[in-house]
Amino acid sequence: MAREVRPSGQGSARSVLQNILLFAGLSETQLEQIARMAVSRKVPRNTTIVRAGDYTDSLFVIVSGSAKVMNRDAEGNEVILTLLGAGECFGEMGLIDGSPRSADVVTSEPCELLEIAKVDFTKALAENVDLCLNIMKSLVLRLRMANRKIESLALMDVYGRVAKLLLDLSEQEGDLRLIRRKVTKQDMAKMVGASREMVSRVMRDLEASNYIRIEDGRIVLTGD
Repeated sequence: MAREVRPSGQGSARSVLQNILLFAGLSETQLEQIARMAVSRKVPRNTTIVRAGDYTDSLFVIVSGSAKVMNRDAEGNEVILTLLGAGECFGEMGLIDGSPRSADVVTSEPCELLEIAKVDFTKALAENVDLCLNIMKSLVLRLRMANRKIESLALMDVYGRVAKLLLDLSEQEGDLRLIRRKVTKQDMAKMVGASREMVSRVMRDLEASNYIRIEDGRIVLTGD
């Protein structure tokens, strides 16, 4: 992976970490300790940060930008497992069980990352009970999300899967429920297990029925 590497300013790294769920509840001293471990990286769009099967040697925190977690079958067909944005982490599972990376992570847009080496993160885990608990909560959350996705793929038609995906990606902003991040129809198709053409048809029907509207390039869920 070609990327620019530069030391992370301790103060800026600490301010990023303290707003991330994985590090919630840690003291200032603990955050400073972890911030000293972090290296800041700037990664261009469409760059593979990690590959499935790679040795797991670090934890990544997304400071800005977004990325998608992907797998491919033997024919090269892609499925997107999840989308990641600013404030989210990846790589922690392999640091715990020592297994290789389970999926590719590819940037959807230019990203700034904080990277914490395995040896440093393992040391931090040994010294911080709160961090261990947060890791457990993070893994439980991912398991619940995986269970919901499996359930939707098994029980819902494409309309239901697209509607559920839109709801999962949306956030409340004042009186609006909207999707802030840019998600292409191709990416949506890879997340719900359908063709791009089918997803486009579903999106047109949802918009025509006033369930969604496009506003300033963002998808707004109207709920009508």
